[in-house]
Amino acid sequence: MGLITGILGLPLAPLKGLIRLAEVIQEQVDRELHDPAVARRQLEEIEAAQAEDVISEEEAHEAMTQVLERMTDQSAAEPEDTVPEDAAPEDAEPEDTERR
Repeated sequence: MGLITGILGLPLAPLKGLIRLAEVIQEQVDRELHDPAVARRQLEEIEAAQAEDVISEEEAHEAMTQVLERMTDQSAAEPEDTVPEDAAPEDAEPEDTERR
């Protein structure tokens, strides 16, 4: 790195550090979300809560489904915020199959 580049890039050092910190945090979150040991521990906690009648069977099933979906990336593949590609736009009129 040249002297001029180093001097001119110095004001951006805190921003570069912040960006790198965000990347490290994201990597750690991804590791924890997809770690089988973490998922197993969460499933065991859910089972224990259900056994102690802290949560209902339905709540336990829903929680277990969420953990398993996260592990298999089903929920990450299609976030709730997005509209599936095959969905019709909101402003489009429904197709009228019956002609009058």
